[in-house]
Amino acid sequence: MPANSRPSKARLPKASDPRAARRESTPAVPHSAVITRRAADRLRSGHLWVYATEIEQLPALDAADAHPPALLPVTDSRGLLLGTALFSPASQIPLRLIAREDISGEGWLTLLAERLRSAIRLRRSLLDEANSACRLIFSEADLLPGIIVDKYADLFVLQLLMKPLSTPAVREVVVEALREAFSESCPHLTLWERPDPRIRVLEGIDLPAEGPLWAATPAEPASKAIFRLNGLRFHFNANAGQKTGAFLDQRENYAAAARWAAARQTTGKALDVCTYQGGFALHLAQVCRSVTGVDASRAALEVADANLALNRSILAADVDWIEADAFTLMRDLAEPVSGSAASREWDCIVLDPPAFAKSKRAVEGALRGYKELNLRALRMLRQGGLLITCSCSHHVHWADLESAVASAAIDAHRRVRILERRGASIDHPLLCNLPETEYLKCLVCEVLD
Repeated sequence: MPANSRPSKARLPKASDPRAARRESTPAVPHSAVITRRAADRLRSGHLWVYATEIEQLPALDAADAHPPALLPVTDSRGLLLGTALFSPASQIPLRLIAREDISGEGWLTLLAERLRSAIRLRRSLLDEANSACRLIFSEADLLPGIIVDKYADLFVLQLLMKPLSTPAVREVVVEALREAFSESCPHLTLWERPDPRIRVLEGIDLPAEGPLWAATPAEPASKAIFRLNGLRFHFNANAGQKTGAFLDQRENYAAAARWAAARQTTGKALDVCTYQGGFALHLAQVCRSVTGVDASRAALEVADANLALNRSILAADVDWIEADAFTLMRDLAEPVSGSAASREWDCIVLDPPAFAKSKRAVEGALRGYKELNLRALRMLRQGGLLITCSCSHHVHWADLESAVASAAIDAHRRVRILERRGASIDHPLLCNLPETEYLKCLVCEVLD
């Protein structure tokens, strides 16, 4: 060996790239939906949705087949499995993940039963003598996309919001889970299916059969009940009203409104705008001298008046209802009369309008609407008055709502401080990985001057 030469070092093999090895060893998943990198990253982060524009490839489907597969494996562009999703080809969100593995239809039904039982266990402690109603199943927040179940005393309402869920097998599993959990505590248990009309059309879901899915007394199935929220009683009709019949997501905010009104001594005149069936109004009637509820729906106000009659013996307030468009009425109430200053005679005003923004494109117009309502309310409230203002659109973020209130305060020449930020009741939990589950926002505000 020459003097100036060095022994050659043995060449060690390079550490293998585990990702490369996994790519080489993982075969492409047959009959899968292939999605974009952006959608794949979102699923890996815990989100559950894939939008139609994010699907790069679908397995060959027979266009004439009226029954496409209910489940599809989902992969990224390299063929790596991301999970199994419910598949609804007509939807703007065609894929909603239900498992991180490749599961069969039988496996899905087993998983469905397990998650239904888990969701029900989570809510059992919320049901007591003062509260006989709650949301039992909250769709994506319970890892059950497209499934909602609400309980109103002994009546239960099911909503199936995706076409692949509209099957006898899925309905049978839901019925069995509810019977298992509530057959003893709800002797007149009756389950109704009530599809959302707009979503039913968009998803192409068939109308359910007439009558209940299951009834403890099939010869005379109940469709009406009286349920309790925070100790107050409310009428329920499984075949009427919005959503599943009532707005259970506001239950804790109803109680908070009465609690804040009493604490801040804003217990004179209260106004509940978009009262629907009197939720905020009747809770405020426990502590206020007079309460006015406003809604554009005569049918809703008739139910509100029936709810008032149910609770009349424990409510001291004078309560009246006005059938009117919220914007028109608020403008009339807030405008000065004959050149005089607007009357600031209201102690507490609740604004609980329907969702103004059902898409991102509608947010700008929605914020104008929120500002307009809050501006009118701030011109009507006395110094020290309470403003409780809500938004039920997930497209309107906290900063958007607070900005609308701040802008209204500037135009009304009032100073407003936020006492509390509130969301939906705890039977409507949030999935951190899916921010869309946080939709309801409620600000409790005080007018300083």
